[in-house]
Amino acid sequence: MDQKLVNTASVQQRVERIHNLARDEEVAVRVATDLLRRPQVADRSMRDDLAKHMVNRAQVEHAQQAGQVARQRTPALPRIERSRDFLDLIGACSLFVASVGRTLPGLRDHQFTGDECAAVARNVARVRATADWLEAAIESGDVSLDESLARLLRGE
Repeated sequence: MDQKLVNTASVQQRVERIHNLARDEEVAVRVATDLLRRPQVADRSMRDDLAKHMVNRAQVEHAQQAGQVARQRTPALPRIERSRDFLDLIGACSLFVASVGRTLPGLRDHQFTGDECAAVARNVARVRATADWLEAAIESGDVSLDESLARLLRGE
C-alpha cells in the first residue's frame, strides 16, 4: 500500500480501500481468514455481536454440511442415525467440546474477576442443565422441556 495513503488517510478511508480490494469473494475469504489468525484481531472481532453471530452461523452450517456428507458416506446406518436432527445434536455436542477445548487453554494466565466467575458459573449451570435434559431425553424418549428448565436455558 502506498505509504503516503497510510499516513494521510483516515481509518475509514483505509477500510474502504481494503473493501474495494476485497470485492472478489476469494480475496475477501483469504484476507478475513488471515486477519482472524491474529489473536487481537479475532478477539476484537468477536466483540461485535453481528460478526460473532455470523461466525457462529457459519459454524452451524459447516456442521450441518459435515452431517450431510456423513449421511451420504454411510447409507447403511439405521434410519435414526441418518436423521438430520440426530446429526445436528451430535454436531452441537462436538462444537461445544471443540469450542471449549480451543478457548480455555488461551485463558491459562487470565485472572477472572468476580463478575466473570459469576457469568461462567451461570453458563456452566445452563450447560449442565442441558446435558441432564439430553441424557434424560435419550433414556426416556421424552424430549419435552419444563418451564423452569426453559427459563434457565434462556438465561433467566
